[in-house]
Order: sequence, then C-alpha cells, then structure tokens
Amino acid sequence: MWGTTWAAIRFSLEGYPPFLGAGLRFGVAAVVLLLAAAIARVPLGRERRERGLWILNGLFTFVVSYGVVYWSEQWVPSGLGSVLFATFPLFVALLAHLFLPGERIAATSTAGILLGFAGVAVIFSEDLSALGGSEVGLAALVMLISPISAAVGSVAVKRWGRGLHPLSTTAPPMLLAALVLGGGGVAVGEPAHLAPSTASTVALLYLGIFGSALTFGLYFWLLEHLSATRLSLMTYLIPVVAVSVGTFWLGEPMTPRVLLGAALVVAGVALASRR
Repeated sequence: MWGTTWAAIRFSLEGYPPFLGAGLRFGVAAVVLLLAAAIARVPLGRERRERGLWILNGLFTFVVSYGVVYWSEQWVPSGLGSVLFATFPLFVALLAHLFLPGERIAATSTAGILLGFAGVAVIFSEDLSALGGSEVGLAALVMLISPISAAVGSVAVKRWGRGLHPLSTTAPPMLLAALVLGGGGVAVGEPAHLAPSTASTVALLYLGIFGSALTFGLYFWLLEHLSATRLSLMTYLIPVVAVSVGTFWLGEPMTPRVLLGAALVVAGVALASRR
C-alpha cells in the first residue's frame, strides 16, 4: 500500500498545500485510529513513558518526516522520492546498532541493505536525472531529512514502546502531527492556496485511511515482534510492489532495467534477513 502513496501525495498536493495537506491526512488517520481505540476499549496514556513516546514518535515519524516529504514533493518526482526514502533502512541499521541491544550490524546485513538500495536506485534510475535541476537538487537534499527522522522515531518506539498497544503508538502521535502540521500551514498562509478537487480530496482520504491509519497501525504492531532493521527492509519492497501493480493492473511495460532492480532488491532483502 505504501507503494502507492508517493503518487497519491502528488495528487493531493494539487488541491492541498503541503503542510495543510499533511496535517489533514494525519487528522483523518487520527480520527480513524482513536475511534478504533474507543471501540476496542484500548487504554491510552496510562504510563509516563507512553506519553513521552507520543511526543517523540509524533515529532520524528510524522511531523518532521512527512512535513519534509510533502514540502519536497512539490519539486521532487515520486520515483526519485522513493529512492531517497530508500535510505531509511541504512539509518535504522546504524541507529539500531548504537541504541538497541541485540541489533548489532553484521557484514551480511550491511551488504544486503546496500544491495537493496542499489536495486531501488536501478528501478528509478531514469528519475535520478531530475537531480540536475537546482530546485530539484535542493529539495532532494532536504528530503534526506525524512528517512533520518523516521529512523529515529522507529528506533525510539522499538526501545521504549515494548508492550504498548499499536493504537497508542499511532493514534496520539498522528493527532499531534495533525495539529502541528496543520497549525504550521495556517501560520504560513496556506489556506489562501487551498483548491480542493475531487481527485485531490480522494487522494487525501486514501492517504489518511489506508496510507496512514492502516499501514502504520500494522507497522508498529510488527515492530513489536520483529527487529527494527529487518522490518525497515520492507521499504525496499515498496517500489517493487508499485511497479508490479503498474505492470499487471495498468499494462505498464516491465523493462529489463526494472527486472534487474527488482532482482537486486529481493536478493538484498534475503541477504539482510539471514540470521
């Protein structure tokens, strides 16, 4: 599902300015998740570490990471954005090595992570040519803040969130992100540039419900059961899934370049996942 969100962000930006758009996305997601927590009677905020983690996860995983993505995607092609965010496992592996006992970097894991990144770069190699533009190059450089920030959030949840319900590690942080990003958008005058259309609104709702509430709820549930580094490798599979969907559902051609990149990704994930 995350394989489709890069394109959906571009659609949503046609009607919603970046910070307001990101804030509304997480507002929709927070409402869905808080309703789920109420229905399931999940207690929220009973522990001090839980409330502290809401702030950490909200700021690093959602506010900074996605604020940067939405701002940068005004100039950065979605394919190039996928390549830049594919550095996420590299930063997770480094931070996990430093802060998570039992997640030391092994030679095979490092080789697999680098091989997977190479595969993603091959798949979207045509988009890399966009780096030649000064605006695109600057936006791409800023976008690298996103995977670093997201890695900090994931490692923080892995270290201090053990035993917490996934709805606790997603719903309140997303509500915080909605308030901060939405408030930031209002502060810089973005409401004057609102031009919502049916397509951009559908994209926004899709991002909120499926691209945030569902996917992050599942992600933080998996983070409880898998190592942070191993789970981060799914980032490499996102473009492979996106390209496969385009081929089998939309009739887009599967070129030798894409096949090579996909093979490198699969090989890299397999290598990095070896115990």
